[in-house]
Amino acid sequence: MSDHRTTPGVTRENRISDEGLQRLDRQLARGGKITLPVLAQWVRRYGDSARDIIRQYGYNIDDLDQI
Repeated sequence: MSDHRTTPGVTRENRISDEGLQRLDRQLARGGKITLPVLAQWVRRYGDSARDIIRQYGYNIDDLDQI
């Protein structure tokens, strides 16, 4: 039997990174339509950094606070 143990999942610190924000920026730059509930999820996860990126692409950030 092996003593090798793995930890489940990915830590929050590793999941919330600049790489995630870059992915959001690329998706918006391609012009793909992202629904407001999905954008609101990005804002909940990444905060003001996501708001700034989303605002650059012309989305109304005020709408996201109501979702």
